[in-house]
Amino acid sequence: MTASRERGVESTETAPSAFERWLLQRLCGVLGHPQIAFVLWNGEQVSAAPGAPRGRIHLRDRGILRAVLANPERAFGEGYMDGRIGLDGDLMDLLVLVFRASDRAPRWASWIKRLGSLVPAFNTLPRARRNVHHHYDLGNEFYALWLDEQLVYTCAYFARPEAGLEEAQRAKLDLVCRKLRLRAGESVLETGCGWGALALHMAEHCGVTVRAFNVSTEQIRYARDAARRRGLADRVEFVEDDYRNATGRYDAFVSVGMLEHVGRAHYPALGRVIDRALERHGRGLLHFIGHAQPIPMNPWLSRYIFPGAYIPALSEVLPLFEARKLEVMDVENLRRHYARTLEHWLERFEKANDRVAALYDERFVRMWRLYLASSIAAFRTGSTQLYQILFARAGHEALPWTRHDLYAGG
Repeated sequence: MTASRERGVESTETAPSAFERWLLQRLCGVLGHPQIAFVLWNGEQVSAAPGAPRGRIHLRDRGILRAVLANPERAFGEGYMDGRIGLDGDLMDLLVLVFRASDRAPRWASWIKRLGSLVPAFNTLPRARRNVHHHYDLGNEFYALWLDEQLVYTCAYFARPEAGLEEAQRAKLDLVCRKLRLRAGESVLETGCGWGALALHMAEHCGVTVRAFNVSTEQIRYARDAARRRGLADRVEFVEDDYRNATGRYDAFVSVGMLEHVGRAHYPALGRVIDRALERHGRGLLHFIGHAQPIPMNPWLSRYIFPGAYIPALSEVLPLFEARKLEVMDVENLRRHYARTLEHWLERFEKANDRVAALYDERFVRMWRLYLASSIAAFRTGSTQLYQILFARAGHEALPWTRHDLYAGG
């Protein structure tokens, strides 16, 4: 650790105590000594690693220092939102440094963190509705400022790295349809349908009928209107209800971006829905954000962005299939595709931040900037994954022998 003075910094607070400096040193070790420095309110600089720092975090008062020492992840987010934490350097680049350094953190620190994953989130039907409302009912105008033209709020598929966002999102919808090998006349159950892009795409391009569930009032209203405008209202039914209330039998099941909101304690309930919904020849696809091993949700993300959410490890999801005698036919990791997707979203968000601030306020802008930038850093560094699991009833014989048809021509 090194110390220096930053010019031009004035504060009425006293200098940090020896104990506060010692705790900050310990925090640097817990973080894995990233190539950054902390600049305190009196101008004192504390470097987390030897050599010149590649980014600086300004802690502008004693209160935010103590908050960061007590709960680094949550306090950093809150301090950045409130302007009590400032940065030198690019936010996303600084976060990448911190994420990469976590691999060097002491083993005891990672084990303490993993203990938090033992506490499940119980998303009852009323709580699940409140959680979805918190994030997805912010207003379609807000999301239209930075998503693609179809409002697809999940990982795109970049068949060409240089592809634009609209092209990549259409490619993702096509990929999901190809993996499910949908045929005209079949029926599909979709849970967590967002603004309806996938359901409408399946009906229009594959000739299937779709029943899609979602508890977001804003999204369902938008999706129903889109179905009417595209002449698909007779082939796509958008149901404003919890996925656990889905009934009927279907040829295929699909869920893109919903599993993160289910909560690990409710995976058996989702398994029961899939089991009772699929015909004997049925197959399905789960598309979800995941981790390489079980770890708890970031506390800032849980409070401000995705209440009630849980990002699972692949090992935590597989029992969902095993308990119902469903065969896992294919697993694909699209981690780098999600990093690229988020880069497009953040670029568009920054171009629209004046309009976002007019809709909400500057604190909201900083909150969402941090969410998008930290997500990019997580996917770039491998801290977070994006899985697609294709599954079918045990003994299913209709799927092709190879994956050739999935990627031929694209």
